[in-house]
Amino acid sequence: MSGPETIGVVGGGAWGTALAQVAASAGHAVTLWAREAEVVAGINDAHENAVFLPGVALSPAIRATQEWSDLADARAILVVTPAQHMRGALANLSAHQAPLILCSKGIEAGTLLPLHEVARQAVPGAPIAVLSGPTFAHEVAAGLPTAVTLAAEDAALAAELAALIAQPTFRPYASTDVIGAEIGGAVKNVLAIACGVVDGAGLGQNARAALIARGFAEMTRFGLARGARAETLAGLSGLGDLVLTCSSTSSRNFSLGRGIGQGTPAASLLENRLTVAEGAHTAPVLREAAAQAGVDMPITQAVCRLLEGAPVAATIDALLSRPLRSEA
Repeated sequence: MSGPETIGVVGGGAWGTALAQVAASAGHAVTLWAREAEVVAGINDAHENAVFLPGVALSPAIRATQEWSDLADARAILVVTPAQHMRGALANLSAHQAPLILCSKGIEAGTLLPLHEVARQAVPGAPIAVLSGPTFAHEVAAGLPTAVTLAAEDAALAAELAALIAQPTFRPYASTDVIGAEIGGAVKNVLAIACGVVDGAGLGQNARAALIARGFAEMTRFGLARGARAETLAGLSGLGDLVLTCSSTSSRNFSLGRGIGQGTPAASLLENRLTVAEGAHTAPVLREAAAQAGVDMPITQAVCRLLEGAPVAATIDALLSRPLRSEA
């Protein structure tokens, strides 16, 4: 699918800006809604988001705005707001009928709802899809090869939206497993904090590999309990994203965990961040959702304790002292 349709993007952070660049590179005019006036001015005047994605020359086809009404004619809207602000942002789109592609990763606090169910409540008339996978915004914006999952319950809609934004260096794989794509993206952020702690505490590569594997087991248990398909969790939006974010300091969640592992209190690290480390917000919500589902997630529980200020050494010792069991 190609043509001069306008693609909307909600969220002027690094990921929203990178996706705007993807849509522009696919031949579309792009309207990007951003909260920050300086982001809007920078994109429109200098074709750069110097606040969140500095040094990347943006397409002139991207026009930024602070007016929700400017999204009225969008063919589809990519929603890239932090997970806990998703409902509030979507309230401004309540009259829209265009497909919404949710690009954030998390579970809503309080309701324990996945984001596609939040969107259904907030914008009941709009078709809903989810985009998730192993992506760093700066690489996507630079046009480096990337593959993602684009999931919608309607297979035809998933294929249509994938074709809308696809290009040789940005390859969306269509899926109908919406909950699987969402759970992989949410859980991997929490596990990335744990891997960062392992790195920051100097526990070695063996420990990190073991944590990734056992973390994937947690992701799979929780996902299957919530109705996800195993092949989705083993794909781009699950295992693929987990490997990426658990092995690079470019990951905000990994960097947060690394700081905790080096001895800096989590509260101090979170207080000084310009961008959101979604895993810090998702961890307590995931712990509650896992308990509700009767799923054992010891790594998630350990991350929650660290975020609440528990000592790193004691938390790691408690995790390592769990009774031996079969690998499952």
